[in-house]
Amino acid sequence: MERVLAWNTYDEAKKQEVFAFSEDYKRFISVCKTERECVAETIRMAEAKGYRNLDTLVASNTPLKPGDKVYANNMGKTIALFVIGSEPLEAGMKILGAHVDSPRLDIKQNPLYEDHDLALLDTHYYGGVKKYQWVTLPLALHGVVVLKDGTKVEVVIGEKEEDPVVGVSDLLIHLSADQLKKSGSEVVEGEDLNILVGSMPLDKEGSDQVKAMVLDILRKEYGFAEEDFLSAELEVVPAGKARDYGIDRSMIMGYGHDDRVCAYTSLMAMLEVETCDKTCVCLLVDKEEVGSIGATGMQSKFFENSVAEVMNLCGNYSELGVRRALKNSKMLSSDVSAAYDPNYASVNEMKNTAFFGKGIVFNKYTGSRGKGGCNDANAEFIAELRQIMEKEGVVFQTAELGKVDQGGGGTIAYILAQYNMEVIDCGVAVQNMHAPWEVVSKADVYETKQGYVAFLKHA
Repeated sequence: MERVLAWNTYDEAKKQEVFAFSEDYKRFISVCKTERECVAETIRMAEAKGYRNLDTLVASNTPLKPGDKVYANNMGKTIALFVIGSEPLEAGMKILGAHVDSPRLDIKQNPLYEDHDLALLDTHYYGGVKKYQWVTLPLALHGVVVLKDGTKVEVVIGEKEEDPVVGVSDLLIHLSADQLKKSGSEVVEGEDLNILVGSMPLDKEGSDQVKAMVLDILRKEYGFAEEDFLSAELEVVPAGKARDYGIDRSMIMGYGHDDRVCAYTSLMAMLEVETCDKTCVCLLVDKEEVGSIGATGMQSKFFENSVAEVMNLCGNYSELGVRRALKNSKMLSSDVSAAYDPNYASVNEMKNTAFFGKGIVFNKYTGSRGKGGCNDANAEFIAELRQIMEKEGVVFQTAELGKVDQGGGGTIAYILAQYNMEVIDCGVAVQNMHAPWEVVSKADVYETKQGYVAFLKHA
């Protein structure tokens, strides 16, 4: 079954619409390089559309009615947006769920040291990475430092044109005979992903004066001391903006397409909703890349608790009602899929592979090898989605994540499916997934947003 190439369906006006939407997306991922930044930008955009903070409404016991828009913010790292529907919450919700964390290097809690007049920061990589991909790149520091008195200092170093960048060094080819004998996973060891941040001493006399210079700059420009690294969350990410990719500008190269491309398209679809029959939800979560664990991961009770609070303000809360609301819901687990790459064609089974330009990708199942850890959506739900996509003229394709024995991956789909709701993975096909710079097709980004709009409208 050959799927249509989206570009072949566009007239010139539609093509310009696709390119314009991509420009807005490029701006989003260029400034949102951490989960905190994604949530902060989402709140800014949502409030501009009339969304109100659920915590404020709960504190004032303000009732909710159909058409009201609210958001629940979980520790600045996870967010849920709701548009209250005309039907009771017990009838179920229409949910778009994505994650806003991406593979990166995290600064350790006691990171700064000096070695032969070079100052470095220790890191611990986050998520599934090929460690060798992170050397010799211009890198930036993003995050927060929380002082003992609770003051939160926001840090971004390496993104402005005039900013310095930092990086991880690599061994010169002339001396790498032993290094090149190692397997790919060992060419660069995790403990060697140290960030070089300085080489100039503060004073002529005394030990560790290069480290002292770095600390002096951090104190003067950001107001924190070495001890404050203990209560910091600093992430090392590729420096620079997302850019058009390809001579024809048909693609986008950027950091964090997995999964911010699906988070952004989900958010933009949600912001188009003004009224709805069943309550619509956009859920953007943290920690997917490390198992969806912790207070801000999908396995926390945040979403369930938020649904309970919303139901209570709607005036019809009960424990059974919350359970029914979750069970009767339908969800698109908005996550990326692996795009076909001619350079590595052998890992794909060509009839069931995602291709650039063929629209939003539906993955009936993810998991690995024998479908381990998958959700595996029901055929009835897929049939409904096919009908919706065709009704709205959305270009779509189906795929699995490579050949059966090649590996695989997971999403948040199985976690929501535990509530007994209908869930399927669907999103944008990505090349270079989990690399510092990933690539997507502009047509796929646009069609994915259109697919999410169609789901919220008709499911």
